[in-house]
Amino acid sequence: MTALVIDVVGWAGAALILAAYALLTLGKVRAESFAYQAMNLLGAAGFVINSGWHGAIPNAALNIAWAIIAAVALVRLARRGRAQASRG
Repeated sequence: MTALVIDVVGWAGAALILAAYALLTLGKVRAESFAYQAMNLLGAAGFVINSGWHGAIPNAALNIAWAIIAAVALVRLARRGRAQASRG
């Protein structure tokens, strides 16, 4: 059962990253949007769980970096939103 859950998490991560890229390419989201960065963060987390479980360390490392990039972008978006809200 655990292996099935790990595989589902990995496939969900793949679907999120692919959907984020497709939406970006089609002009439906912007790279600076919360939705795009959240999809990348959650997708990368799914890949980290799946690849770590399967011992694919290079893939896990790549997706840890991907998740960090998305997390930094989300923090910046939140800070920008707070700064704009405080200005009025």
